[in-house]
Amino acid sequence: MSGPIFSGNLQQTTNYRVVLPFYIYGAVSFLIACVLLLFNTDLVHLHYYSPHTLAIVHTMALAWGTMIILGASHQLLPVLIEGKLDNDNIAYATFAFTAIGIPVLIVGFFNFNYNLLEIGATLVNAGVLLYLINVFRSSFKSNTRGVHAWYMMTASIWLFSTTFFGLLLVFNFSYPLLPEGSVHYLSIHAHLGIIGWFLMLVIGVGTRLIPMFFISKYTNEKVLWVIYWLINSSLISFILIRLLNSDTIAYYFPLILALSGVVLFVRHIIKAHAVRIRRKVDEQMKTSIISVFQMLLPIVALLIALLFLPIDRNANLGLIYGFCVFFGWITAIILGMTFKTLPFIVWNREYHKKARSGKTPAPKELFNEKAYNTMLILYLAGFVTFIVALSIKNSLTAQIATVALLIAACLYVYNVGLTIFHKAN
Repeated sequence: MSGPIFSGNLQQTTNYRVVLPFYIYGAVSFLIACVLLLFNTDLVHLHYYSPHTLAIVHTMALAWGTMIILGASHQLLPVLIEGKLDNDNIAYATFAFTAIGIPVLIVGFFNFNYNLLEIGATLVNAGVLLYLINVFRSSFKSNTRGVHAWYMMTASIWLFSTTFFGLLLVFNFSYPLLPEGSVHYLSIHAHLGIIGWFLMLVIGVGTRLIPMFFISKYTNEKVLWVIYWLINSSLISFILIRLLNSDTIAYYFPLILALSGVVLFVRHIIKAHAVRIRRKVDEQMKTSIISVFQMLLPIVALLIALLFLPIDRNANLGLIYGFCVFFGWITAIILGMTFKTLPFIVWNREYHKKARSGKTPAPKELFNEKAYNTMLILYLAGFVTFIVALSIKNSLTAQIATVALLIAACLYVYNVGLTIFHKAN
């Protein structure tokens, strides 16, 4: 089979040397996160604000989710802006600072070492700031800045807001920089990342990529702008309500805004699916579709949590919410989209110049589909079982669930390695 469908779109491309280190780093980090979870399943009995829980959360949020998405966004930004990445060297520096800073930060959380936390947070902020600069310089040098580009630019601002606010919280442990203790602002820091960074970027990129891989021409830019303002309004109103210490009922306002945006996004994907040209949907796209619906799970957890505020009376709801976000929605979309984007990148590296001179494999032939399907089954089984473990506060059930997640992570790393180290005969 010759070159991939849409290779023209994905080839406006960033140098693969920029992108692949992020995928390798993220894959190994997912494996490490599952190992950490396996040896700390007693967290089902603990408050979400505990050293080991914070270490695992930041491994999933930064080392896994953010690093994979940073790599993918360096590759996909040229597609969204119909231009080129401004500076490869800035991208290399982004990787260097974040790759060093993240493990320092995680070790700092694991041992609650303030010095390591401050060093790690500073390095991560340096890397994220460079990423922000590269995104904006690339976007404004392009003649095309559609709604998808604005999603990515806005998400990069929220990412820097997340890491910078996190830096303030870290230094607030040692110096009184903020009016209250760092724990008071934890929910703001978390939702800057969850809603501002992850949700904005997933919607912005997903509404472009998912229809593209469906081979669907469906688009509705007006609806995408409505979603854009709903999500941003939700986050801003949540921050104001939290800072003003408003009554519990006030939190329903940003929640309804966010839910409206997510429902419109789900509706957009369903409509793109309905008019697709490619009738057969592969397993990777099925995983991505699952992740779209998993976006609703954290919102359901929040609705339940609001009914039982203060959250300290039901701390496990906080854990369930975080688990649904990081091991559920974010992980599912990465598991699916990795093997829709990574094989294209490697295919272009190995076969782009050979595509017209002879037969070449299809991108999906660069990884083991049986291993992928097994990974998906184990992941879903582990995810659901761990939710049950959190609900009933049972460590043994959590261990069983984590073994399934760990094997799934091993298969993910295997397939990533198989793809990245593929060489043309």
